[in-house]
Amino acid sequence: MNSSKRILVLGQDVNTVDYTSPALPPGMTAEKVLAGLAQAEAALEALGHHVDMLQVQPDPVVAEAEIEAQLAGATYDVVVIGAGIRNPPPSLGLFETVVNAVHRGAPGARIAFNTRPDDSDAAAVRWVGR
Repeated sequence: MNSSKRILVLGQDVNTVDYTSPALPPGMTAEKVLAGLAQAEAALEALGHHVDMLQVQPDPVVAEAEIEAQLAGATYDVVVIGAGIRNPPPSLGLFETVVNAVHRGAPGARIAFNTRPDDSDAAAVRWVGR
């Protein structure tokens, strides 16, 4: 196994997501998102990596401040940006804010993207190895 890496999994606060959006998988719920994230976190920790989770508010100004605060407190090897921030078209402004905040706050980190909460580990592993 490669040496331990520090990974940030970043997504929108599950309590602020519009689960009726046609851009999201049918039947998605906050509980399913949280369960998938917990599964991915456990898988990464089983590989020896340190994982932090950050759920940001949908307001780009607030999200940017939350991300900057998180990144100021740690150096990450990979930042996984969740599909919920990237996919729904109304989130485009938030997505751009998130990417730019990560770029400024963690310039040495690889940026990875998941396709659903439970493959956040696979997204991170693509960049940190096993």
